[in-house]
Amino acid sequence: MEKKPRAAKPRKVHLWSSLQTKFALTYIVVIAAVLVLLNTYPLLVSRDLVIKSKQTALQSQASVVASNLAGLENLGLDNRDKVDQIIGDLPDMGLGRIVITDAAGLILYDNGEVGDNVSRYALFGEVTQALRGEGYDVFRCEYRDGAFRSRAAAPVVYRNVIIGAVYFYEYDNEQGGLLVGIQNNLRNISIVICVAALLLSLVFSGVLTSRLATLLRAIRIVREGEYSHRVQLGGHDELALLADEFDQLTGRLQTTEEVRRRFVSDASHELKTPLASIRLLTDSILQNEQMDAETAKEFVADIGEEAERLTRITEKLLTLTRMDTAPPVETEPVDVKYVVEKVEHMLSPLAQAVDVRLRCRLEEGCLVRATQDDLYQIAFNLMENAIKYNLPHGEVLVTLEGTGETVFLRVEDTGVGIPEEDLPKIFDRFYRVDKARSRAAGGTGLGLSIVRDTARQHGGTVTARHREGTQGTCFEVTFPRCRAKGVCRV
Repeated sequence: MEKKPRAAKPRKVHLWSSLQTKFALTYIVVIAAVLVLLNTYPLLVSRDLVIKSKQTALQSQASVVASNLAGLENLGLDNRDKVDQIIGDLPDMGLGRIVITDAAGLILYDNGEVGDNVSRYALFGEVTQALRGEGYDVFRCEYRDGAFRSRAAAPVVYRNVIIGAVYFYEYDNEQGGLLVGIQNNLRNISIVICVAALLLSLVFSGVLTSRLATLLRAIRIVREGEYSHRVQLGGHDELALLADEFDQLTGRLQTTEEVRRRFVSDASHELKTPLASIRLLTDSILQNEQMDAETAKEFVADIGEEAERLTRITEKLLTLTRMDTAPPVETEPVDVKYVVEKVEHMLSPLAQAVDVRLRCRLEEGCLVRATQDDLYQIAFNLMENAIKYNLPHGEVLVTLEGTGETVFLRVEDTGVGIPEEDLPKIFDRFYRVDKARSRAAGGTGLGLSIVRDTARQHGGTVTARHREGTQGTCFEVTFPRCRAKGVCRV
């Protein structure tokens, strides 16, 4: 007994290789990057704005004080009282420390709370830069421990000569506290967003992977041969479209499998009948030792007829197989009228033998891009069927005409016709309307299938209908019209 191949076990997906993990990690990484940007960019921008604001304010104030001190013409220890008076007359600037020095850096005024620094030298880098004339306005600010520490210096210039310097120092923890508060708020918001993003990523990835798992499970079911299985995925996203395409694919596979099984069954049945007849006839000859020569000759003739029938079935099956698997053939413009005339000449003896009149009305210039053999096979099968399944004293009318960009080939007979319920099935392989009569006429049930498939190969169609106004059937084949030159007439 033949063993069925074991189905391959589905591969297990590792945690770090699963789509859900990758989706969740990607989502978390993106959110983390956004949160890092959210926690750094606003703080950096706010800090830079505060520093820029302080630079403008301190430099402006230092310039005001320096311009007032420039009126003294000379800064020295003997002018300390005047310096104190000028500083005292200025409005309150809200600064932490103000230092005034002479041209040598000697402190003339200092309101700091670190002791009496007057008559000492100001060892500040900003003062040194201002006295050297390295910059008219010197400013430096740093943000540390939640406070802004700002330093500004400006030279005191009298008649283009630096006679001293003004130094401001400001310690601001109020705006620093605001930045700390913003940073804490952003951190809390980031934590909440992170937790929400993690939960959402798990939910979204779970929904996504569950739908993918449904689709994967359906694929495995169909792989086992259950072609009737369908995927039930709601929504209007790409996965829903993929599920619809999958359902259409399985529908095609189901139809193909049903056709294949029916074809195998019908082919087996068609081949079994002549084989059984041959077996019966040969057994009769072998078992009857007293059979005379005349009877044996009749039995052998019957065996030959069944063998010819087997040959016809086999040849047509091979033709259909070649049409299903063969690559596109090289076509050329063919005159359909010339092909039909050849078929008419070939079938005229058959029509005369069964007392059927064969008439043709063929229009000139009906060119089709195809092969002459394929067109011959189409015309031959249709016209032969019309003759074989006609009534005595009947008629077969073959019409060829071109209308616009289409060529029409119609084959009409005056036979008993085809029942309405059988018309959609007559092009199926091995389908017969009257099985007993078809076998008696030597039919295989494959001729119309060959006609349909051949016409499709060259962009044509074939239809069947009841003949208008009278008894019989009309087969109509349409082809795209060809306007090219170099017509094939071999």
